[in-house]
Amino acid sequence: MIHTTSRVLASDLRAHLDQTVTVSGWVNALRLQRKMQFVILRDHSGMVQVTHKRDGSPLEAVLESLTPESAVRITGRVVDAAQVKLGGLELVPESVEVLNRAETPLPIDEHTGPEHRLDWRFLDVRKRATAQMVFAAQTTLEQGLREYAMQNGCTEMHTPKLMGTASESGAEVFKLGYFDRSAYLAQSPQFYKQMAVAAGIDRVFEIGPVFRAEPSFTSRHATEFTGVDVELSWIDDVEDVMAFEERMLAHAIAKVAEVHGEAIREVFGIEVVVPEAPFPRITMAEAQEILRAGGWDPEGVKEDLDPEGERTIAAHMKERTGHEFVFITHYPASIRPFYHMRPADRPDLTLSFDLLWKGLEITTGAQREHRSDVLLKQAEEKGMDTEPMQDYMNIFRFGCPPHGGLGAGLGRILMVMLGLDSIREAAFLFRGPNRLTP
Repeated sequence: MIHTTSRVLASDLRAHLDQTVTVSGWVNALRLQRKMQFVILRDHSGMVQVTHKRDGSPLEAVLESLTPESAVRITGRVVDAAQVKLGGLELVPESVEVLNRAETPLPIDEHTGPEHRLDWRFLDVRKRATAQMVFAAQTTLEQGLREYAMQNGCTEMHTPKLMGTASESGAEVFKLGYFDRSAYLAQSPQFYKQMAVAAGIDRVFEIGPVFRAEPSFTSRHATEFTGVDVELSWIDDVEDVMAFEERMLAHAIAKVAEVHGEAIREVFGIEVVVPEAPFPRITMAEAQEILRAGGWDPEGVKEDLDPEGERTIAAHMKERTGHEFVFITHYPASIRPFYHMRPADRPDLTLSFDLLWKGLEITTGAQREHRSDVLLKQAEEKGMDTEPMQDYMNIFRFGCPPHGGLGAGLGRILMVMLGLDSIREAAFLFRGPNRLTP
């Protein structure tokens, strides 16, 4: 079959009034009446009503045979029709080609629960504008993050996801067979990006997969997710890292607001607020003091903030500063990795931070310890065997610059930005302790 006209999107039909065009998409709905046949066709840009008066023709039979979600190509005339809710126009068909007829009934509908929807994710995404919007927003968000990083001297790196030794503490890593020995999936590009700054690559940036073998079943955990990582060398202190991140996020969020703000308001009912830099900062000790005054952790035993603590302190700071973001700084050394630098006068603390957005932790960052003798001492203090980490320890023996960096979760940023209920909706195909398919 020869196609003389190229495809026109549903959203562009108004520009083709009284012309014959070809549209391609899915059957969104069918209303097959006694005298008329109505088909609502949907493509990624929107919908159009196809209207056919029954005439006993082969065309009538083809329309009669359609099923919801069948893939079709329809050629017809675009006609002004004020009574039609979809754009005030309709398509009067001249030919209908069924490219792939959908089986009936469909395995999911609007009443299907979230877990079962994930089993049929391609249909779930296809049928819901909100799901498609997530990936449009994600594309622009990543573009904004990259753009800021590149404008500010970052080189994008792609670090290995296979490691010969378990990284960091050795906990929460996936072990896999690697020829005649074991390998591990990287739970962070941390060590590799530190190696890159030691290699003289001044500022490093990566957006890539991260694997965490934690059996967490919360709405904010995944076993494989996309990490946004930055490492900056020749810094004066951890403040340089926080300043970089807040400006990078403000730049990227502004881009999303500019490109998709209206659509997000329409589809999610959410306003994308572009944050002002600097973001408020509060030390962990101050945060705990404020929380305990309000009855959090009455026994006074928690070293870290739990999700409730994070939400409460974020709400408190929003009230005090009007800001949705807050940096919590100076975490205790006992709950931070051995490679976080500690202030000279407070060896019990670290020069580290978490960034909360609307009460959800989206980033962890720190100034790293770049002096090999101090690093060795801190690893031993934590009872770590430094033998398997020799490649890592070697980075600091031959003139490593002062540096610091951050790791953020792309899915979590999207989740907060779009008001999603779960991280499952921020990934195309979610991976969790109980999900390796589809």
